[in-house]
Amino acid sequence: MPDMSSSAALAMTHLVPLAEVDENKVTPGVLGFIVFAVMALAVWGLMKSMSKQMNKVDFKEGSDPKAGSKAESRVESESAPAEPKAKQG
Repeated sequence: MPDMSSSAALAMTHLVPLAEVDENKVTPGVLGFIVFAVMALAVWGLMKSMSKQMNKVDFKEGSDPKAGSKAESRVESESAPAEPKAKQG
C-alpha cells in the first residue's frame, strides 16, 4: 500500500467487516421484500379508498334562516320537548 497514515489504516480495518457477508445470518431475502411490497400496496390502496370516501362526506352545516345564531338554535332545540313519532301500521 502506498504511504497511509495509521488512522486511515485503522478506519479501513473497521470498514472491512461491514462489507463481508456472513452466510450464517438470517436475512429477509426476496420473500421478505415481496411481503413488504404487497403490504405497502395494500396500505396505499386503503388510504386512497379512505380519501375517496372522506371526500363524499359533507361537513357543512345547514343554515337556519329563522334562527339568529347557532347558540340560540341550540338552546331552542334543547329546551323544546321531543315530539313522539306516530306509529305506522
